[in-house]
Amino acid sequence: MPTDLAEFVRGLPKAELHLHLEGTLEPELKFRLARRNGVDLPERTVDEVKQTYDFHDLTSFLQVYYPAMRVLQQARDFHDLAYEYLLRAHAQGVRHVEMFFDPQAHTGRGVPFDTVIGGYRSAIVRARREVGISAELILCFLRDFSAEYAMATLMEALPYRDWIIGVGLDSDERGNPPSKFAAVFERARSEGFQLTMHCDIDQQDSREHIRQALEDIAVDRIDHGTNIVEDERLVELAASKGVAFTCCPVSNSFVTAEMKSAEITTLLERGLTVTVNSDDPAYFGAYAADNYVALAQRAELTTDQLAELARNSFRAAWITPARQEAYLAEVDAYVANHG
Repeated sequence: MPTDLAEFVRGLPKAELHLHLEGTLEPELKFRLARRNGVDLPERTVDEVKQTYDFHDLTSFLQVYYPAMRVLQQARDFHDLAYEYLLRAHAQGVRHVEMFFDPQAHTGRGVPFDTVIGGYRSAIVRARREVGISAELILCFLRDFSAEYAMATLMEALPYRDWIIGVGLDSDERGNPPSKFAAVFERARSEGFQLTMHCDIDQQDSREHIRQALEDIAVDRIDHGTNIVEDERLVELAASKGVAFTCCPVSNSFVTAEMKSAEITTLLERGLTVTVNSDDPAYFGAYAADNYVALAQRAELTTDQLAELARNSFRAAWITPARQEAYLAEVDAYVANHG
């Protein structure tokens, strides 16, 4: 292990594949947008905002997460949110990122779809030009809304097909299994989108939801999903299909008793394409490199294991084979110079 773990990890080239743009709303930006849009916030200081981050499960997190979004109203608000995240990610060694966004959380309160995606897209173009980071968007359906609403959102997204690389499924998993959205995901596949889906940790029916995602929906990736280690058949199925897992150690530790370090390490050692990501970093206080460091310290990972996690992030990314090989070469060169 390098002498300075944090320095090594920060410079390690990596992709981030599980990142909610709305979850990058830092308190300072929240106040700026509130002033811009005349939104009266109950909190008056950054410390007061952070005191509301008292999460003990997914539900308690979402009760804080969604109300904060009301400060996002104009295209430039969404631009500022994504641009500031991309600069932070770049500083943590992220070379490519595939970012979730929740249009229904905005269209449902009267913000037009084109306002949301237009702001995000302009930030992607600007950050690529200024710092060289590559970024794509993944549209997530809110699973606690109806499948009909999800299908309508998919139809609304089709004119922006070139700006959206895939679709996902997030929000409250209780009573909202993958099967509820099977027709929506089938249509998304037919339209050429990549498919991913949250199977959050330690939820009711976690293993059955993972099974549905793998067998019935046939997703390309699973977000979270570490409960799969409880079912050997599903582990073998995921391995045979080459399905990747986008794990988020630090956020795990907020909504359950542990960051699932043993499960993540088991998947890595079994040869599955497991990756490390930050999820909602403004709320959990840890961006991409911070999650690598936290997992490395908890699980006592070696330099080789950290490098393999970084390689997996590019193997799991929805990029061309040529770009993948170029990024993998960057990882190898970095490790050779810093081993």
